[in-house]
Amino acid sequence: MSRSPFRLLTIRCLAVALLIAAFATPKAHAVSKEMIQLQTQMQQLQDAVARLQQSNDERMGAMKDLLLQTADSVNKMSVEMNGMKLSMQNQQEAMGAKSDQVSGQVQSLNDTLDELKARMARMEKMLSDVQGQQQSAAAILNNLPAGGGGGNAIPTPAPATSAPISRDPGGNSPPQDPAASDPQPAAAPSAPPVADMYRTAYSDYMSAKYPLATSEFMDLTKAYPDDNLSGNAYFYLGEIAMRSQKPTLAVKDYDHLLERYPDNTKIPAAHLHKAEAMISMKQTDGGVRELRALIQRFPNSPEAVQARQRLTSLHVPAH
Repeated sequence: MSRSPFRLLTIRCLAVALLIAAFATPKAHAVSKEMIQLQTQMQQLQDAVARLQQSNDERMGAMKDLLLQTADSVNKMSVEMNGMKLSMQNQQEAMGAKSDQVSGQVQSLNDTLDELKARMARMEKMLSDVQGQQQSAAAILNNLPAGGGGGNAIPTPAPATSAPISRDPGGNSPPQDPAASDPQPAAAPSAPPVADMYRTAYSDYMSAKYPLATSEFMDLTKAYPDDNLSGNAYFYLGEIAMRSQKPTLAVKDYDHLLERYPDNTKIPAAHLHKAEAMISMKQTDGGVRELRALIQRFPNSPEAVQARQRLTSLHVPAH
């Protein structure tokens, strides 16, 4: 449809040329009715071409306006998208900060709980010692001999090595206590209660006395290898190793906790920190496996939230 005016123009121009050629020879009637009609048609054709050109100009103007409006809309959308992207990044950073804060609070609560457990164990030990002393005192009072002449004589105990062995009226010696009659080798000094050892080591750890805390935690694990507090000790040994820029040693300490104390409350944190240690050693695949294991075992823990964020930063899916 858009090419028909041009075709009509071409056809009419050819017709005009033929007519001019036909009328080029001198004739008696110079101006005839056909010539007038041809001129009229030529004028109409010119008017049509002018209107077509005007219509095309108007359409081109409208298209330019639409293009400008579309470009403005695209620019606005780009600005809005950038704003949304920045807002999402800010939200992710805020969530990450909150997650780190929550994780720190949970870690602090766990540490406080461990310290309370240590104090309770110490109090139980003190109570047990008091009860033992009371029982010993009651036994001594029950075994006191009745004295004559208005009072009971309290015998003064003599050293076990120099006390003579008493005999009964028949002259027979009573049964002897092997521990009192035969000299025994000196007993090896026993380790302090596990709660006391853990409390002391943890206090030095919190005071950043890392060499001393390392020695104390190691002594605890040797003295009480099966106690759950030894699992806590291995966790803090790993933390000290990480702060000392020794990730290989830290991984070994975390593995001790993960393999030997599966019910310890610090297992999620051990998974997370072991993964960070492995990533710092360029063992990214192993770190990713640890993070995924953490998410699978403890999906609702604060450490799992941090693990998902770490996998996102590594551009690795959580599964």
